[in-house]
Amino acid sequence: MDSNRETERNRMVDQYIVPHGIKDPAVIAAMRHVPRHRFVPGMYSVFAYIDGPLSIGHSQTISQPSLVAEMTEQLKLKKTDKVLEIGTGSGYQAAILAELVDKVFTVEIVEPLARQAEQTFAELGCKNIRVRVGDGYLGWPEEAPFDAIIVTAAPDHVPQPLLDQLAIGGRLILPVGQRLQTLELYHRTAEGYERKTLTLVRFVPLVRSGAK
Repeated sequence: MDSNRETERNRMVDQYIVPHGIKDPAVIAAMRHVPRHRFVPGMYSVFAYIDGPLSIGHSQTISQPSLVAEMTEQLKLKKTDKVLEIGTGSGYQAAILAELVDKVFTVEIVEPLARQAEQTFAELGCKNIRVRVGDGYLGWPEEAPFDAIIVTAAPDHVPQPLLDQLAIGGRLILPVGQRLQTLELYHRTAEGYERKTLTLVRFVPLVRSGAK
């Protein structure tokens, strides 16, 4: 029996990830290696390797694998990069990032999700991920600057603190909007920021501290 579900993971990559247009060998390898079923609630484990979002409780979701791969590839990561993730959720996106870079910092406002993700990281031996409970809008200023920032919940505008925490040459990818959301990619240059709109998406809203 394939208890690690490697066969299902390879099928997911071959059916959904590669046909989606993902070409970066490192991203493809990470999608083949990270056990997504470890990051979804047990009741949804049977659906772990279909290309769809799943509920993880607390009104949050784990994104569909093809979108995780697309957002990761768009950041054009190098092994030496230092990456900030806003919206840890189940921890799956952070675990993918941890396969590709030396240091991952991830912020989650829902403490039970953050603690569960920490436990999963420990069980899987992910030693290069640090988790903080807090307001992701504010980023992680003590660890800035970051070579890349990825946001996995949608603010209604681009948080200025995240732009400020990008290194020169750094990339920020995030969904922006309320009902109609666009996936946007920012590149920080010495002169400012370049913005590129990628596609329409649907993410849960970015929760702020004090929000009802």
